[in-house]
Amino acid sequence: QVQLVESGGGLVQAGGSLRLSCAASGGIGSLNAMGWYRQAPGKQRDMVATITRGGSTNYAGSVKGRFTISRDNAKNTVYLQMNSLKPEDTAVYYCAAMFPFSTYWGQGTQVTVSS
Repeated sequence: QVQLVESGGGLVQAGGSLRLSCAASGGIGSLNAMGWYRQAPGKQRDMVATITRGGSTNYAGSVKGRFTISRDNAKNTVYLQMNSLKPEDTAVYYCAAMFPFSTYWGQGTQVTVSS
């Protein structure tokens, strides 16, 4: 059973930085890609950044240049380095692990950016 454990969320002032981590375990041999999504109150869950099995990355326009997604295959872990944070980045951030036939989600971690 695939499990995703997230950490690194918290409260930070505008302009600050946070680093989110997501460790995957259990039945991950066919993992194709991982990513980070976020959902603010009253809004849909949107893609923030993804990284494929080949190492290609993709970012939402609102975070490009500020956020960086990376992976450590040996540790089965994906990271999201968030710099120059803005109040509009406030949301629950979810880690996603994408397999050929299904996607698994982490429990979510709250990121709050104060102005």
